[in-house]
Parts: sequence; C-alpha cells; structure tokens
Amino acid sequence: MARKKIREYNSKTLLKVHAARLGGLDLPIRVAQVKADTDFGALVTAHPWLSTTPLVVKPDCLFGKRGKHDLVGLKLDLAGAEDFIAQRMGKYYLCIQSTRAGTDLSFSEAGGVEIEEHWDQVRSVSLAVGEAVTGEALAPLLATLPLELRPGMEAFLATAHAVFTDLDFTLMEMNPFTLGPDGAPFPLDMRGELDDTAAFRSAKKWGDLEFPLPFGRRLGPAEAAVARMDEGTGASLKLSVLNPRGRVWTMVAGGGASVIYADTVGDLGAADELGNYAEYSGGPNAAETHAYALRLLDCTTAGPDGRARALIVGGGIANFTDVAATFKGIIQAIRERADAVKAARLKLFVRRGGPNYRAGLDAMRALGSEIGIDIEVYGPEASMTGICKLAIDHLKDSDARDAKAAQ
Repeated sequence: MARKKIREYNSKTLLKVHAARLGGLDLPIRVAQVKADTDFGALVTAHPWLSTTPLVVKPDCLFGKRGKHDLVGLKLDLAGAEDFIAQRMGKYYLCIQSTRAGTDLSFSEAGGVEIEEHWDQVRSVSLAVGEAVTGEALAPLLATLPLELRPGMEAFLATAHAVFTDLDFTLMEMNPFTLGPDGAPFPLDMRGELDDTAAFRSAKKWGDLEFPLPFGRRLGPAEAAVARMDEGTGASLKLSVLNPRGRVWTMVAGGGASVIYADTVGDLGAADELGNYAEYSGGPNAAETHAYALRLLDCTTAGPDGRARALIVGGGIANFTDVAATFKGIIQAIRERADAVKAARLKLFVRRGGPNYRAGLDAMRALGSEIGIDIEVYGPEASMTGICKLAIDHLKDSDARDAKAAQ
C-alpha cells in the first residue's frame, strides 16, 4: 500500500460528496481553494457565501498543528472568529486509519490542538477487513455522549467509515469537528491520505485530484519521469534522490526490501553516501523496468569524479515476479549506459531470489563479461544486509587503493 497525502480541500470535498452518496448525509461543508493564479472575482461568483460568511484561512500544506505554529489566520478579528465557533457545540476528534488487519477508529470529545495532552480521553475500536460498522461496534466510542447525540454521531461515524472504505482512504482525521446548530457534524480541520495504488478503481470517484509533494519538496527530472511512469502502470515504480553526489545507489525490488537496503546502508555508517531510495514492485514488465533503470542509471552515473561507486540491484525472494523477465529490462538499460557506467567507476552488486531467478542471475553474469563491467552476482543464499556491506567495503577498498596509488 502506498499512502499519499492529499490536501484538506480535497479531503473535505470528497467527504461531503460521498457522505451524501453513501449515507444520505448533507454535511454543511463549504470550502474554496485559492491558488497562485486564482481569480478572486470568479471565485466569489462561484461561491457567494465567501462574501457573507466568517472565514478561516490557513495554508493547505499537508501537516497538522498549524494553530500551534501560528499558521492560521482569520478574516475577521478574534471576537468574530470566536463567535463563529461558539455557534457550534463541542469539539470532537475522529481518526480512521488503515491497519494490516482492517481499520482503527478513534474518537474523543476533547478534540483540538491539545489532543495529545488529552490522549487518555481518546477511545478506539478495531474493525477487521469486511466487518460491518454496526451500532454495537461503535458503542464503546460513544458511551459517554449524551443520549440525544448518539444516533446522529453514530450515523456520522458509520458514514465517514463508508466514505473511507469506498474511496480507498488510508487515513481520515478530523481534529476538531463540531456540531452545527442543527446538530450536523462540521469538520473544522481535516487530514486525509489515499492509497494511490487503488487509482484503477477509485480515480473516477476522486475526480480531478492532485497528490501534492510534501511541503518544500520538488521533484528532479528523473524523479518526475519515474512518477509519470508510476501513474501509467499497475506496478509500483518509485525513485527519490537523496544525495545526487552519493556513491551508494540502490535499485531494489519490493517496498519492504527497499527499506531494508536503505536502512542497512545507514546502519553500516554510509548514510551520507546513500544516493537514493528506489523501488520497483508489482510485477513490472521488461519495458517498464528498462525505462525505469535508464532513469536511475542516469542519476547513478552523473558527474563522475574519479571515485568508485556502487549500485545494489537487490530484492528479497519474489513470490510471483519473474526475476529473469524484469532483469531483461535492467540488463538492456545497463548495456545502453555501459560507457557512463565505466566512466563513473560503477560496480554492480546483484542479489535476488524467486521465480526463474537463476536465469536472471546468469544473464547478469554474462552481461558483465560481455561489456566489461564489474558485476558481482548472488542468489538467495546471500543475505540482503551482507550485499550492502560488500558494496560499502568495495568503496573503502577502492579509496585505499586510490590513495596508495597517489603517493
């Protein structure tokens, strides 16, 4: 599962539209999004309430606790803003979050920026995958609410969970949400994350949705190219450049394995030399791995400085991915970038297991002999962490030889 943050504007819009569709609830949510090129005249024409309703203004920058960091501005003075909030009863906290077993629902009557200080008042229940959201299941969350509020709150929690599930949310957090004069829930602050691998079934429901980068983050050309590839395939292709001048690079199959390789490089004292985080998984075909490998190799071999580099082409033991098939694309890319690989003094360390892995490893060995590139190849008998150590030791040994030769 890949969790992608979405803007608060999109979270509230999706909740309003699909709460009506799935639960028959007409939530009094009114939001407008302002961008750098927004025409305010046209915006007010489209949303007349902007000129008559007290407004809260805040940056939609994908992180919480904006009130604590003085990032919330009010159109009116503080008295007007307080009056706007005072018309609503209560400040509640709701969080629905995916887990390996299903979903966790957390609820509190002490919501707001100080929720952490009142965490003992947060109640949680866990629902297994496919388990019905019944009044009995939600009862522990609502046990201390006044009796007259429970039916409406139960309907809201059940509908929010229905939206969460139907639209493939992985996180839906409202802190706080309040009750309007008519008792309808009104989320004042909301965060959401969607499972972007579910786009094949939910993209139409999401509508024109942007997955923004984390605050302050920009994609480089290779990262942007891989992101476009990822959007156009059912497989998962990821690339984040951490240090363009790094000397240890990874091209790893599997999300879990990619984390292990990156963490191991750091644990072995080479975090400053780690060039990237990379992952290809979900059974990409040879053409997809070829295009992906070309982009990664361009980063790995950029700006040769005379010092040795290492590329770890790794992974765990695949369950269903044909290792030889995915290696065909990588081998083709290495062959096409052979001159750049040699200029960067790049040595490859390959470790893989799974269906047809022997044929894939044999092809890698043959490639090294064919184009004169140093490639060490290992099967599942070698550990993933051990391959990382071999790569780092190679850099140390190369540096020592270079220093001795320079004397």
